[in-house]
Amino acid sequence: MAAVSVCVIACDEQDRLPGCLDSLGFADEVVVLVDAKSADDTEKIARAAADRVEVRAYDGDIQQKRHCTTLARNDWVFIVDADERVSPTLAAEVAAAVRDAPDDLHGFEVNRLTRHLGRWIRHGDFYPDWTLRLYRRSRAHWEGRNPHGRIVVAGRVQRLGHDLFHESYRDLADQIDRIQFFSGEAAGSLDAAGRRVRLVDLVLRPPARFARAYWLKRGFLDGVPGFIIAVNTAFHVFLKYAKLWERRALARVDTDGRR
Repeated sequence: MAAVSVCVIACDEQDRLPGCLDSLGFADEVVVLVDAKSADDTEKIARAAADRVEVRAYDGDIQQKRHCTTLARNDWVFIVDADERVSPTLAAEVAAAVRDAPDDLHGFEVNRLTRHLGRWIRHGDFYPDWTLRLYRRSRAHWEGRNPHGRIVVAGRVQRLGHDLFHESYRDLADQIDRIQFFSGEAAGSLDAAGRRVRLVDLVLRPPARFARAYWLKRGFLDGVPGFIIAVNTAFHVFLKYAKLWERRALARVDTDGRR
């Protein structure tokens, strides 16, 4: 019977990590990678409940998740964030999927359902949110740029039928803080790739993203939370390109001493 290792990365998650770990009873092994800058009891909680815990300096979302999976002893790994919960029905489905997977089936996508601003968000850019989380390590590798890396599997991929519950943001301020962080990561990745900022990136991309989230993907059906989320999504896009412009502008100043 195939076994599965659940891999979790965490930083300052002492309030949410216990609920995550409590939902992983189906796993043959639980591995937690703790960000070295975590300042609360995250590491202590992880060591009390997980099979393996390591502390590592953060060097990017892709790098952290990739390293966390290398610590697992099983070929099948299931990546779960500290703010996510695996329901009993999803747990049973994961166990059955790993047990019954034919030799040419190497990965499974799961749909994340996010709770934010007091309700489950079922439209807009938040849902559906299919992501490949369960896969054979020996048949997969990571691609993409931080903070939005993706797992690429050599072989067939199927979708699981039950949602992964995502308690994403503690409140609106937490969402803004993460927009600040991840927009900076995205700007750094674009800068490293040699991406240049055009005026259209700042002027047209943000409202286009709002229109997609709120109108095309029917975010308006989530009420006021849907509107707020669409605005914040557009703001994230604006901030990403504004920070990229800033990085390149400051680099020019450092290089030639003038603006």
